Amino acid sequence: MATKRNPEPARALLARAGVRMTRVIHTKNFQELFKRYRRPGDLAFATLFFALSIGLLICLPSQTDWVKRTKTFAQPAFWPMISIALMAVFSMFHLLGSLVSERIEGRWLEVWQWIRSLEYALWFMAYVMLVPVIGYLPATIAFTCVLALRLGYRGWRWMLICTVFSIAVVVLFKSFLQVKIPAGLIYEAAPAPFRAILMTYF
Repeated sequence: MATKRNPEPARALLARAGVRMTRVIHTKNFQELFKRYRRPGDLAFATLFFALSIGLLICLPSQTDWVKRTKTFAQPAFWPMISIALMAVFSMFHLLGSLVSERIEGRWLEVWQWIRSLEYALWFMAYVMLVPVIGYLPATIAFTCVLALRLGYRGWRWMLICTVFSIAVVVLFKSFLQVKIPAGLIYEAAPAPFRAILMTYF
């Protein structure tokens, strides 16, 4: 004759497990779930993005057209209008949320990080200015190697990786994709048989 199992031990085990889980998981209420903080740089980003959205919205009528006898969804101006309008609405909510949220300290540290990032834009501008002078391939090799050294990647292995990567990039863009990139002035000094090859492919 089968005997019934006592469900009490199982219930006690589940109860103990439930107590442990409530200690691990903190259930947030509705207000805590949607609470946000204004992190460093958040207000500046929200303001700039909202201003950009309004600027695009103002310029929209002069940049797109509504064509007669064309369905609304096929209008050239319809989807740009929808996307930019939504962009303006959500950026407005982002700005309002930043204004009413509690601020976290560290604004100037964040600004300094943004300023430091401009260094890499200057590196790229120097690279662009060097390409017409020393050529696409030498400038790319120099650019990648200098950036690797700047970021702390030193040693002949890293320099070899940068060189191989630069050659692959140049061959891909200049030879296969045939992107129009100015030939370097130093290529003019190369012997005649190699000059055309360097100016065309490198």
